[in-house]
Amino acid sequence: MLNIKQFPDLMAHKTILYVHGFASSGQSGTVQRIREVFPEARVIAPDLPIHPAGAMTLLKETCQQEHPDLIIGTSMGGMYTEQLYGYDRICVNPALEMGETMRAHGMTGTQQFQNPRQDGIQEFYVDKALIKEYKEQSEHRFEGLTALSPSHPTNSARFDLHDSEPSPVNPPSGELSRVWGLFGDEDTIVDTYDLFASHYPQALHFHGEHRMNDHSFLHGVVPVIRWIDDRQQHRQRPIVYIGTETLADSYQHPASSMMKAVNQLIEHYQVYFVSDNHDQWQPWLQQHVGVPAWHHDVYTHRHDLLYGDYLISRHPDPDTMATPIAFGSDKFKSWDDIIDYFSLLGGQ
Repeated sequence: MLNIKQFPDLMAHKTILYVHGFASSGQSGTVQRIREVFPEARVIAPDLPIHPAGAMTLLKETCQQEHPDLIIGTSMGGMYTEQLYGYDRICVNPALEMGETMRAHGMTGTQQFQNPRQDGIQEFYVDKALIKEYKEQSEHRFEGLTALSPSHPTNSARFDLHDSEPSPVNPPSGELSRVWGLFGDEDTIVDTYDLFASHYPQALHFHGEHRMNDHSFLHGVVPVIRWIDDRQQHRQRPIVYIGTETLADSYQHPASSMMKAVNQLIEHYQVYFVSDNHDQWQPWLQQHVGVPAWHHDVYTHRHDLLYGDYLISRHPDPDTMATPIAFGSDKFKSWDDIIDYFSLLGGQ
């Protein structure tokens, strides 16, 4: 595995429970990746029994004993993770219809474990009876949602600044606020986005396939973990607004060093993207910025209503309540200049 960036301050002294996917184990590369990225966290990853009832029993017992601060489940593990109510959790490409997924992809007969297990078992057998067990287990999805509102899928944390200062519109609360569904936009194995989003409002796509790699984990999963850790710690980061006119070149391609700057800024700040044209910029942000822009887009022509710490814009309003940074000026000609400036600030 390639060396990737570490975040020792995120999830520090907390417990992360990882729930692996089908035919995997607690020794998967994803577990190693989580431990490397969050070196101060305690990561536990049990080998799951083949039979789903046994797996759920083990996971519930583990939660009762370890009290995880965050549960991350991938694929089949995402199905199990959704059912572990009462904890902050992230379901990555969750196989919420596991029985049907097994049928569709021919996961029958003798199967080899992709990673070593502590019990030394290297293979197992999948027959119709076992597929039925997975189907029955998957049908327990969403059973723990007792405060579900029929209208919640339209809930949004996007800001509407036409008439007042920023305030979330119908933010999710309770159990709905503790569950995230992350779906790779190139996943050809599992597609349960619509099913998940019909029950949970925090459903979003990241750039990646069914199996996570270093890039999809760092840019798709880590930003969500940062939001969760901030909420758990009641951490209020300084706010940086970025005018969308600074993000693209004349061909509407990402400007040079723009994503490098965004990735560095989100480590220390709450970053929001400001535009007066939703139809133009919302798809662009989703394609080029991805997860960090999810519900961090602001649509208004009134920059004087932006209450925060910094506003990066080609034409910052002199009446803004944030410190204006004039992108394209002699001092801030490029995103590299922005990077240098905020590096000197050290997160202030």
